[in-house]
Amino acid sequence: MLVRKLKQSVGKLMNSTIEYPDFTKRIPFPIRHLEFKFDGQNFYNNFYRNAELASAYVTAMSIFLTYGEELVIETARYHRDFVNDPILKQRVTALIGQEAIHSKVHNAFNDQTLANHQYPVRFYRFLAENVFKYGFHRFPQPLKLSLMAGIEHFTAVFAEFAMKHDAEIWAKEIDDKTKGLWMWHFMEESEHKDVAYDVFQLISGNYTLRITGFFLASFTIMGLVFAGAVGIPILRRPLNAISPRYWKDVAYSLNVLWNPQNGVFGSTVGHVMEYLRLDFHPNDHDTTAYLQDYKQKLLNPETGLLIPYFTKEFMPKIQAA
Repeated sequence: MLVRKLKQSVGKLMNSTIEYPDFTKRIPFPIRHLEFKFDGQNFYNNFYRNAELASAYVTAMSIFLTYGEELVIETARYHRDFVNDPILKQRVTALIGQEAIHSKVHNAFNDQTLANHQYPVRFYRFLAENVFKYGFHRFPQPLKLSLMAGIEHFTAVFAEFAMKHDAEIWAKEIDDKTKGLWMWHFMEESEHKDVAYDVFQLISGNYTLRITGFFLASFTIMGLVFAGAVGIPILRRPLNAISPRYWKDVAYSLNVLWNPQNGVFGSTVGHVMEYLRLDFHPNDHDTTAYLQDYKQKLLNPETGLLIPYFTKEFMPKIQAA
């Protein structure tokens, strides 16, 4: 299947053109403010499909991606000044706002929930801070923009998977705050999934640079974050290293992650690799129906999961060119 996808991508690469998008057709998205007031009291460690290692990957994402979000914010702010289209510039501002709230809320979750359950938050922050400070933040701006677009591609793919499989990925023991946090994050990643890519294509459009950012994002999300996930169960409970129960969970978790039918990695390989197409665009995958479903589940005034934590939202203004 993967070989076929790659052959299709190469074929389209040789016979494709890039079209400049009409930003007036894009659906606007707001900046939402939330206050979860995490306390960690009802936190369930194996909240993702009752799998310890797979859940550790999600929590490792919570720690490491706050630094990725800061990189996205800094890069988006820098390149916003080079965007002349007023609608795209407004979308960049909304992206910056959403990512800033993501970083704030995830840091609160990390401090008030994960740290209270013996997760190595301080140690992983130390590692991530040095990787970004001495690595990614030293990249030239064009490469940062490419990396930003690549990271946003991965988060969009994972968000679509989560929205599609919402009924089956959460353990029944998961608390409302943890579930609401991730559902909200996935919803907003899908809302702004095209912005970084559009900015990259508008300012650069260089295919080689785009693919370089893709592989750097792959290394970060599939390499560094996964390595962090592997360490979490052992650092939290050193006896897991010799526990048959834990190694049984490892086998189960790897299947949960890599199963080609419904694993978050295994079933999305084709979607991830579509980024290699010259004519790729994030909106090739229409997630409108999933977003409508999630907004109903999260933001319905009567039953929405986010309503107890929702404080306000606003839409950045479109400034005349």
